[in-house]
Amino acid sequence: MTGKFTTIKILSFSIACLLTGTFSSFSQDFSSGEHCAPNVKSIWFEKEGWRLAYPFIQPGAGEEMILHFDVIDGDGGTLWYRITHCDRDWNSSDLFTSDFLEGFEENQITDYLPSFNTKVNYTHYSLSLPNDDIRFLVSGNYLITVWAYGEPDAPLLTRRFFVSEGSTSTAVTFRRPMKPGTTETHQQAEITVSLGALPVTDPYRQVTVTVMQNGRWDRARSSLTPDFVGSGRVEFNTLSDKTLMPGGNEFRYFDIKTIRQTRQNVRATEYVNGLYHAYLIPSDDREFRQYFYNEDFNGKYWVAMEESDEPDRDADYVQVYFTLPAHRELPGGSVYVAGAFTGWRYGPENMMRWNASRGSYEASLLLKQGWYNYEYLFIPSGSDKPENFAFEGSHWETENDYLILTYFRDPTKRYDRLTGIILANTRSGQ
Repeated sequence: MTGKFTTIKILSFSIACLLTGTFSSFSQDFSSGEHCAPNVKSIWFEKEGWRLAYPFIQPGAGEEMILHFDVIDGDGGTLWYRITHCDRDWNSSDLFTSDFLEGFEENQITDYLPSFNTKVNYTHYSLSLPNDDIRFLVSGNYLITVWAYGEPDAPLLTRRFFVSEGSTSTAVTFRRPMKPGTTETHQQAEITVSLGALPVTDPYRQVTVTVMQNGRWDRARSSLTPDFVGSGRVEFNTLSDKTLMPGGNEFRYFDIKTIRQTRQNVRATEYVNGLYHAYLIPSDDREFRQYFYNEDFNGKYWVAMEESDEPDRDADYVQVYFTLPAHRELPGGSVYVAGAFTGWRYGPENMMRWNASRGSYEASLLLKQGWYNYEYLFIPSGSDKPENFAFEGSHWETENDYLILTYFRDPTKRYDRLTGIILANTRSGQ
């Protein structure tokens, strides 16, 4: 990109600034997580040849990614977005926009299509990162915020993503934990980071890693400091509990790529009051069952439609009904349907209700046609993270993805460098 923009672009940006006020009106603390409005659905990142990509790129290697999402019953017009650079703890960094971005701080999303021949009307948006309007100048944690024209204080969507510089390399080995009480239920990563040419003077303070299981923030360990420092490397070993995580179970799944007939784990479908409905086969309790390997998407979903090659705009939305029989209502918390389609968040929209007359937990969610992974999680009252293994169980053998992110706090810079990202799998390795 040359950094030049058309006159129309400059005029539209100037008008937007007058309407939306100053940039400082946005919150500078993004540690609380991601957000989306109730009418924003089917949010996912894609890379070339990898439709189920995790949200990270290495621009120096020519990588790009695309953010996809739908806005249901919206005006279908242009949306605006802004990119924010954050430190390793997801607080806004001290950099000026010109320090981390080539381009304007606020830009338009102009790539959108209305749904075609669907019962639920929506607009599908897509945004390439980087693009003709912006280019990333430094590595680190980034946040994208999307809003409708004239409403910057009411964001439709916020999503985290990562930009790596690829200056360090990481080796990962998975071990069966030896800590009593975790041998059968947990997994542990042994991590070695080769520092390359980084000017490290105090590795215990300057170098940290974040470990994420299946790209979910409720299964993440952040700002981990090394257990051992060697010549040009740091290690995070299994003698500590820093990388210890529940293995969980292989994900449950269902197929709603077509509504003309039932597919995997769907009991019945119907069309009522202008909307398609899909009733899943009642789930079973797997808490005390032996582990059984089943290939899955590690909690993600795939938007697809059997009758079309353009599901982004042709796939319809379906009201999906979940049923989880139980002997009794669990006290002290709530049960949720969870997966990448809920953003791994736990709120009223995906909380299950106890039906005493049927002896089951029940929930329904509006989902786009496709193939879905999901699980059931118990969240104790007053907590925002799942505890124990109710309904699902947990096994050390479970196949999971792990993202390992290495950060370097360079004393000569005003930001945390994201020096490397590696995706490792408990079965296939790196």
